[in-house]
Amino acid sequence: MKLYLIQHAKAASKDIDPARSLTEEGLRDIQKVAAFIKSLNLSVDYLWHSGKERARQTAGFLAEVVTINEEHTAHDGLAPNDDVMALKNEIMLAQKDIMIVGHLPFLTKLASLLVTGHDSSETVAFRNAGIVCLDCFDDNQWRLDWMIIPEILV
Repeated sequence: MKLYLIQHAKAASKDIDPARSLTEEGLRDIQKVAAFIKSLNLSVDYLWHSGKERARQTAGFLAEVVTINEEHTAHDGLAPNDDVMALKNEIMLAQKDIMIVGHLPFLTKLASLLVTGHDSSETVAFRNAGIVCLDCFDDNQWRLDWMIIPEILV
């Protein structure tokens, strides 16, 4: 089972754009990442985002290059300060490949909880528009499989 965690691309500040849409830099970064992963032919059962505009826009670019077998939708429980344990349980019950576009600190806490068993370890340094792939193996043990960040792509 694979879990792809994506911090939304860079968004405008609330004073400039109350909806917090992606900035030009954010748009360029997610387009660059999407173009790179297209060749990986990724397939997921679910592509979930928080419903916030910046996450929705980021997920839209990924949906163009990833095969989604079941559902691409906003999903409850992905806000910046939501409970990561509830989502961990949902992921474990689903036993499906899932891509989640969300926010910090939620993504950091979720990755830490899955990899170390504690949500405060900060095991992954997320970047806007970056993708972190976690792999579940051997009786619900998780490990970092790979990570892509816009800064390393040309």
